[in-house]
Amino acid sequence: MNLPNTITDIDFNFPNQTNVYKGKVRQVYSINDDLLVMVASDRLSAFDVVMPRGIPYKGQILNQIATQMMQATEDLVPNWLLASPDPNVAIGYQCEPFKVEMVIRGYMSGHAAREYKAGRRVLCGVPMPDGMKENDKFPEPIITPATKAEMGDHDEDISREDIISRGIVSEHDYEILEKYTRDLYKRGSQLAKKRGLILVDTKYEFGKTKDGKIVLIDEIHTPDSSRYFYAEGYQERQDKNEPQKQLSKEFVRQWLISHDFQGLEGQTLPEMDDDYILSVSERYIELYEKITGKEFEKSDTSDIKNRIESNVQDWFEANFM
Repeated sequence: MNLPNTITDIDFNFPNQTNVYKGKVRQVYSINDDLLVMVASDRLSAFDVVMPRGIPYKGQILNQIATQMMQATEDLVPNWLLASPDPNVAIGYQCEPFKVEMVIRGYMSGHAAREYKAGRRVLCGVPMPDGMKENDKFPEPIITPATKAEMGDHDEDISREDIISRGIVSEHDYEILEKYTRDLYKRGSQLAKKRGLILVDTKYEFGKTKDGKIVLIDEIHTPDSSRYFYAEGYQERQDKNEPQKQLSKEFVRQWLISHDFQGLEGQTLPEMDDDYILSVSERYIELYEKITGKEFEKSDTSDIKNRIESNVQDWFEANFM
């Protein structure tokens, strides 16, 4: 079996490059300390661990969903994006990121459900009602922030009060982040509903431009940052205490759990063979088509690095030279 090429260890040197930051999935290049070139790799992260093998087309899928969702929400919340000159690349304004991820949950799933099952009724300082079961809808969406981890570290839950008292974000700015988070989640839920989906939970990241404007950065409403359920049959499955049919990378987490891996010390990463890698790629393509309503067009993977360099160079020449 010949799998398409993937891009995992990215090492670019763009013109006027001043800095580079390597995240779990994306690599971000500063240009003239003014613009950012964000390259979405094919790396797969789960339980805050980067898997050793890339997933074909994953970076393209995440970048193209995020780009389309940025464009679909820019009337609500300003964002950093200028252009996407390559399937794996987004270019935008350099920002100072806030050191928190704004997680919003409309349903009691994932991490919230695990905490609830453990008997906890407060998450990030936010109370969760008694008498709920996994995947039930919250009376109102709750915001449960997390501190931004460096690569390889675990994000940590944190309350609104701690964020403000520790000076991580000022109260004034945090109120804006909360408003933007609720507005984006409402729009994301409306977009999902049109596709027969429920936006269960998601996270947003924000930064501040050099002129002090708060903008949305990074990815938005992708299967890596969000959890979706199929709307059809949702209530019936809840009534029968059955698992929900979902669109997210939870299927990867469940596969890892079934192979005794949850990112804990002493655990060994299971090997992903070609068949499994291909099945994950196909699942991501399915996610793209379901979330966007568009047919996925596979990019040329014969020489991804050269393709990206050429497309980025052409964009800069057309816009800044």
